[in-house]
Amino acid sequence: MAKITFIMRDGSEVEGDAPLGLSVMEIAHHNKLYEIEGSCGGSLACATCHVYVHPNWYDKVLPEDGAISEDEEDMLDLAFDLRKLSRLSCQIIMEEHLDGLIVALPGSKPDWA
Repeated sequence: MAKITFIMRDGSEVEGDAPLGLSVMEIAHHNKLYEIEGSCGGSLACATCHVYVHPNWYDKVLPEDGAISEDEEDMLDLAFDLRKLSRLSCQIIMEEHLDGLIVALPGSKPDWA
């Protein structure tokens, strides 16, 4: 099974199982990490699942055309502490090539975000 690492607000790292086909938001909940809220349930109607994607992974989590959707951009405009590496975790679907993905919660202070 694929793995994912979440960097929490306190700087701790939590590695969890990442079932293929689930969104990173769903994977967080699967691993009992409810700090990634996902109020809208992944329907792209809020920004409560906002994360920072590690720079080594950012291009790999982009859609096939290499750009996030206009709808995601609009929702990200509402996110807390928006950064260059920000994405909505409900829009990142786990695939085999993402095994080892690293994301950080807003409010954390990784040296790469």
